[in-house]
Amino acid sequence: MFQTFDRIKELAKKQGLSINLLEEKLGYSRNTIYNLKNSKPSTERISEIADYFNVSTDYLLGRTDNPSIAKETVTTADGR
Repeated sequence: MFQTFDRIKELAKKQGLSINLLEEKLGYSRNTIYNLKNSKPSTERISEIADYFNVSTDYLLGRTDNPSIAKETVTTADGR
């Protein structure tokens, strides 16, 4: 999960936020995000952080290098 912490730290830095300030903005107790270095985050927590930074949960989890959230495409019955 260390990669998850690194991604969060990088996103926070790009916005000029310390990890402690990010935790405060999200309403987390101190060291909540630092603890992601050694523990698995809940899906709720990952979703909250992803929503805050407007990135995909897969990006935070290191499953993709693309931070963009996939757009839903609607396909009609005739394939359009």
